[in-house]
Amino acid sequence: MRSRVSAYAIALMGEQLLLTQLAESSPVFEPGLWHLPGGGIDPGEQPRETLGRELYEETGLELLDARLVDARAYTAHRLGIDWHLVGLFFRVDVKPGPLVVTEADDSTSAVTWMPLSGVRESQLSPAAVDALAMTGAR
Repeated sequence: MRSRVSAYAIALMGEQLLLTQLAESSPVFEPGLWHLPGGGIDPGEQPRETLGRELYEETGLELLDARLVDARAYTAHRLGIDWHLVGLFFRVDVKPGPLVVTEADDSTSAVTWMPLSGVRESQLSPAAVDALAMTGAR
């Protein structure tokens, strides 16, 4: 079993949640699901640094502020690997700008501001389902 600690951004703009779509190269959660911007914390990296790096790579947006709101643990099996994932969830403020996946060969295939009213849990990763509840929308 492999362990991973990840930092995830919960970004809201009005009644919309910032989500990224997982690509085929997603290491933990299934491709095609909508997920939160964020990812694994590199050795020696602080969670806020991870958020800034991952937000830019996956959305093209700049991190302005981050506040830790919760932590959750998950297990998953993907590509022959059993995972134990700990996710640190941060409410974030981002600098407005155009959305673009800047790391095209990474685990993100798309990014969008999704209306909270249109989010279906069946389309979300387990972490994004939990984040949706943390927004108070569900």
